Amino acid sequence: MKCRTCTLLNSLVPIQHRSLYYHHSQSIGRLRTFSSQFRRFNSSNGKNPIFTKENKVNGQYPPPWFSVAPMMDWTDNHYRFLARLISKHAWLFTEMVVAETIVHQKDNLDRFLAFPPEQHPIVLQIGGSNLENLAKAARLANAYAYDEINLNCGCPSGKVAGHGCFGARLMFDPKFVGDAMSAIAANCDAPVSVKCRIGVDDRDSYDELCEFVDTISSRSPTRHFIIHARKALLNGLSPAENRKVPPLKYEYYFALLRDFPELQFTLNGGITCIDQVTTARRQGAHNIMVGRAAYNNPWYMLGHVDSAIYGLPGSVLSRRQILEQFQAYGDSILENDGPNKPRIRQLVKPLLNLFHSEPGNGLWKRKADTALRHCMTIKSFLEETLSAIPDSVLDSIPERSSLGSEGDFVDLDGLLPPPYRCEQQLLCLNDQKTSPFLCTA
Repeated sequence: MKCRTCTLLNSLVPIQHRSLYYHHSQSIGRLRTFSSQFRRFNSSNGKNPIFTKENKVNGQYPPPWFSVAPMMDWTDNHYRFLARLISKHAWLFTEMVVAETIVHQKDNLDRFLAFPPEQHPIVLQIGGSNLENLAKAARLANAYAYDEINLNCGCPSGKVAGHGCFGARLMFDPKFVGDAMSAIAANCDAPVSVKCRIGVDDRDSYDELCEFVDTISSRSPTRHFIIHARKALLNGLSPAENRKVPPLKYEYYFALLRDFPELQFTLNGGITCIDQVTTARRQGAHNIMVGRAAYNNPWYMLGHVDSAIYGLPGSVLSRRQILEQFQAYGDSILENDGPNKPRIRQLVKPLLNLFHSEPGNGLWKRKADTALRHCMTIKSFLEETLSAIPDSVLDSIPERSSLGSEGDFVDLDGLLPPPYRCEQQLLCLNDQKTSPFLCTA
């Protein structure tokens, strides 16, 4: 087993992710011209294409310095379409897809795995605890050209970690996770990663977290770990409480950077604004993952990612233009009949937080609730509801707004746990006590 160095790095350079350059053939449909009757909504210039090749920089996708967390019932195709309109470079995650679902629905895979090619860079998160099915799922998903495949080892839900025996429960068995990651990697062309907590129940020491990381990275090609900086409590707390009650321990994350310098780590948990993201990266964090804040306030969280995190031109689209393009996307889907055709409510759901904390937001949501009872198209929905939002809000571009404290990532050095020593290092130290010439590394 390879031992880890215990030297604190003064600066940590993010590791460039391997990117894929090919896309599958699914289409999101052509943009359509809009009715002149909808004059107020369509007053802006709608000639800009939905997406361009600007998602890539020098032929590659930028590294995952910022990503949107996988969230069940939230990060579906429709949300990801909206997110990509706002940020060209944020890494997007699918909802978790259970390996057995992929295996047993192999004749209907588009329903679970297909996405428009413009959503790259995108990561598929899978869940499961059966090696054979995880391998089969990775092989079937490989045809969709995801940029990474991630295994869920952090969900505390009773359906997942309890009845399903995977998610956060997998942290009890790092050897199995290592074998699972080897099986997944052997059946796909994309890099693989693990998303986990800092511990589960009473197995929450820093050394136990390190043993989890060390075992997996030693038994598999896994070089990327996404660390939710809270432990999971499998009994007595709901998934929502598990995101709030266990305390955040960012010091565990930064200690991992010190003790595993050859690996890449993404920090997740408790981050609510772009200023926290930039502060954490200044403190040495490789990558940052944001969950609920990117869904509940997509305009302000995602609107600054390209410029503040990647140093690249940000989106020049106003919310009016974004809604125009989402209308074309949504109505093209609603025009197609088929067994997987979504309801209009599913399509509109990601839009409902687009005016978070803005004038008219309350009235907009009330109008939306009424309109969804009878509207059959996105166009009619917007015609009926957008009168609640002032033109100044519809036509503005994102402005920087701090919604959280930067102090969470300052002065952590004094809180870091002692350096982790793997078993071989401990044996080496014991040998040095008796014969210092036996071990010089």
